[in-house]
Amino acid sequence: MPQDVGMNDSQAPTAAVGDAPAPAQSTLQRLKEIASVIEAGSLSKEVRRISRAVRLTVALRRRLAARDVAAFLTFALPSSSDALARLSVLVPKEDGGEMDVDTAAPTAQLLIKHGLPEIEIYCYLLVLIFLIDNKKYDEAKTCASASIARLKSLNRRTVDVLASRLYSYYSYVHELTNTLAEIRGTLLALHRMATLHHDELGQETLLNLLLRNYLHYNLYDQAEKLRSKAPRFEAHSNQQFCRYLFYLGKIRTIQLEYTDAKESLLQAARKAPSTARGFRIQCNKWAIIVRLLLGEIPERTVFMQKGMKAALTPYFELTNAVRVGDLELFRSVADKFSSTFSADRTRNLIVRLRHNVIRTGLRNISISYSRISLADIAKKLRLDSENPVADAESIVAKAIRDGAIDATLDHANGWMVSKETGDVYSTNEPQIAFNSRIAFCLNMHNEAVKALRFPPNSHKEKESAEKRRERLQQEEELAKHMAEEDDDDF
Repeated sequence: MPQDVGMNDSQAPTAAVGDAPAPAQSTLQRLKEIASVIEAGSLSKEVRRISRAVRLTVALRRRLAARDVAAFLTFALPSSSDALARLSVLVPKEDGGEMDVDTAAPTAQLLIKHGLPEIEIYCYLLVLIFLIDNKKYDEAKTCASASIARLKSLNRRTVDVLASRLYSYYSYVHELTNTLAEIRGTLLALHRMATLHHDELGQETLLNLLLRNYLHYNLYDQAEKLRSKAPRFEAHSNQQFCRYLFYLGKIRTIQLEYTDAKESLLQAARKAPSTARGFRIQCNKWAIIVRLLLGEIPERTVFMQKGMKAALTPYFELTNAVRVGDLELFRSVADKFSSTFSADRTRNLIVRLRHNVIRTGLRNISISYSRISLADIAKKLRLDSENPVADAESIVAKAIRDGAIDATLDHANGWMVSKETGDVYSTNEPQIAFNSRIAFCLNMHNEAVKALRFPPNSHKEKESAEKRRERLQQEEELAKHMAEEDDDDF
């Protein structure tokens, strides 16, 4: 089971929907204000407001209680709607507790009259989050299936943000119950529907969910076929793009494309938000293994990152064993942390490192000795095969052929003769290392430029003097109104 950790979209503000602080506000009142934001975004077709409502809901989820959710469903959905009847049954009843008393804003009362699809989908999302947090997985699966069936009949851009969250929780609740294989066909159908509806956020979310679904069952070939044939689009969510890079790095690693895998994994760890510590830990674990497979030794600072030292300790000891080329130490570390490596799904990759450990030890031997017998090489490498001398000879021959060591093999006398080490600056190695660093810096600069965000059509629409005066007047009135509210609270 892939061990990456889901990421929060952002640090959601803890203040109310209005900018004025309201510490004594009830959870139900907060939900109603979030619904008013969704209504305003739906009527004005502003997806930004829908995204803000989702962030506020994530910040509020720890305070959700059954009575608040039930009261909000009664408030937001018409009494005759099928959604209300379906969702009310899933929310558990609480006895012995009084419901929070609130005074809803007059504008929020319009929600019942409109019956907007966005409000209905938000109710599905709210109930699904509440059920998952309370570990009621059977009811959550029922709610998720009902929400997906409702989404199939909608094609509105303002629903896309809510739909992408529902897709994620739909897959997550099936992953918790170990039934991911059952929803693969549904996810493929949803991805096809999102492509036809030009829902790019839904496309990238569903593509990541499908890749995660395939990797959960080690179906790397199917995952690569889907990834290579999926429609190309510009990434809209940084979190989804990071997940895509992580899954791509895992696929590339299994397919022995270590250079591309290293670039994808490091980019995913770099782009991930600082709050997504678990995700960044997983990226660093896989990146460390890939760098070791490439013959590189990660810097010590990689293992000493804030909040990651304890989680990366097994990989630090593994790196130390590879660095010194001690095969016996490598075996002991692999056995000591076998459960950790199995949970991270890196155990098969660590088996591949055995050859790198032997090659590193052989390189150290070739530097230390100008001539050494194959029997001594087998003894120093601690080869435990039936014919260690023959194995040492084949290992040395392969290392010489691959260019790992600069030596010759004397078969008649059973020796390995190392050549004198020349000046490394007379070779092309410094230039190659310098070019790789330049390419890395240029790639980081290009990614930073692509990540810049500008308001839509900012190069076409310019604010006139009259519109500017109206906007400034509205801002002044809003500031005055907020100041009056602050005085009243005080």
